[in-house]
Amino acid sequence: MGAVDTQGQVFKNGTATLMGRIRGNDAENIVRADVASIAYSIYKLDENDPDSRTAVEDHTAVAVTVNDVIFDALQTDDDRWTVDSTGYNFRHTIPISAATAFAVAGVHYLVEYTFTMATGQGEKVIVRFDLECI
Repeated sequence: MGAVDTQGQVFKNGTATLMGRIRGNDAENIVRADVASIAYSIYKLDENDPDSRTAVEDHTAVAVTVNDVIFDALQTDDDRWTVDSTGYNFRHTIPISAATAFAVAGVHYLVEYTFTMATGQGEKVIVRFDLECI
């Protein structure tokens, strides 16, 4: 499977809980021990220029605690997961108490997670969510 952005929607000035079944470069579901670190960045996208993206202040290269967002077993008992019955191993809620993340309705925001893997030579796994702000 090639690179694919997960599509979704978010309310203006709201937050988003992002979920996924993340696989490493070996195509296996990742577990906590596989991941050395995770950071996320949010970008406001320009619909007229696909190469343009503007970083959202206070939401750039923010470290995320691996044990808080990665599950060693696929989670299936969460009603928010509606993709399939197999489950997810990643869940993160964008914090907005200190800084708004999605301030402009009618545009798309890209939430990009960079997973630095614990093995190999600093392999990276990129996970992206394209969110329409409504």
